[in-house]
Amino acid sequence: MNSKVEHIKPYDEHGSKHEQVEQMFDSIAPAYDFMNRAMTLGIDRWWRRVAVGMVKRHLGSKAAEADVLDVATGTGDFAIALKKRLQPHSVTGIDLSRGMLDVAVKKVEQNGITGISFEQADCLNMGFAEAAFHAVTVAFGVRNFENLQQGYSQMYRVMKPGAMLCVVELSTPRNRLVRWFYDIYTLHIIPTIGAMKSGDRSAYRYLPLSIAAVPQGDEMLALMREAGFGQCRVRRLTMGTCSIYTAIK
Repeated sequence: MNSKVEHIKPYDEHGSKHEQVEQMFDSIAPAYDFMNRAMTLGIDRWWRRVAVGMVKRHLGSKAAEADVLDVATGTGDFAIALKKRLQPHSVTGIDLSRGMLDVAVKKVEQNGITGISFEQADCLNMGFAEAAFHAVTVAFGVRNFENLQQGYSQMYRVMKPGAMLCVVELSTPRNRLVRWFYDIYTLHIIPTIGAMKSGDRSAYRYLPLSIAAVPQGDEMLALMREAGFGQCRVRRLTMGTCSIYTAIK
């Protein structure tokens, strides 16, 4: 199943999405956390807490023994939240962007957090062994995959039987009035602020376009089922501006 979001690139039609996404996040890494708060008005922290709580409930008493993989970890906010609240055996965060990972490593070192490792890796071709993880998470990252189906298949491969997948992704609200304000904010205000803060206007034009194009609701669940997942569910938050998708291997 192909998705139109796979054809939306940060800069131009030349070169792979993989290369352009890596370049984009390297470019905006110093401003990313500030812009993440600005884009979501700070609500992204609560969305992560909700998602981490869902993973915690699934792991239950076995959380302390769990190995967790955070795909498209970016600057490490979700990986750190998972480590702090679940206290699992290990958290591994992977990302295409070295610039983003440098920020993540600095956060962990400054806060004295142990049990988290970060690796530069391609989520479409992960080097991990089969059935290596008790849970896999992705926060605000699947829309940047060059091939969503391949990404889900790779995540399925590295998960243990019974493991949980938790995907947090921005989505477009259904209410007409909310959508009107949302479009003005994401398509006009955010690119302007992003250009001023990061110097990369193209990146902040790409982000809202990728949100609009990424599969949502039942369409996203269908991709998960096609990769082999069961018990696929979606929970919408904050007037539909964020969706949390969960599934079990």
